[in-house]
Amino acid sequence: MSARMDNIQIMTLAEKLSLTAAFVFFMTGLLTGIWKYWCMANSPKAAAPRYVDIAHRSSLMYSFAAMLLGWLASHSVYPDWLNTLAAVCALGFFAFAIGTYIIHGFLRDTSNQLRKPHRLGAINLPSWIVHGFMVALIVAEVGGSLILGSGAMLSIW
Repeated sequence: MSARMDNIQIMTLAEKLSLTAAFVFFMTGLLTGIWKYWCMANSPKAAAPRYVDIAHRSSLMYSFAAMLLGWLASHSVYPDWLNTLAAVCALGFFAFAIGTYIIHGFLRDTSNQLRKPHRLGAINLPSWIVHGFMVALIVAEVGGSLILGSGAMLSIW
């Protein structure tokens, strides 16, 4: 076994999921950056649609947030199953958010997904679906981050 292999630490599932999500989100950010550039290069105003820009920026930001969650998970005192659940909840909704931005960017159906009527392509969505999703997103992202962060804080203090 090489020296490099000897130094690899065993990672928890929460850490592996966070690192994988960070890579996927970062690559999504790079690829949506190419899409954004193409839109800008082909636009009379040299501007990309709002949700193409949002998809690009949010993917990059979420990639670093995923790395932070992985670091917090690596230091958390909570059991692995709880850290994994917390990471899955937060990372899953990061991914759902990015996916929604990409869909709106592709469809060019809105410049504000929370403006009524809530549109998804040619479909008007009921307000309860959009607001229910937003409440679930808040609970999952804040709750998951709070669990991982508090577990890490307990380990360092």
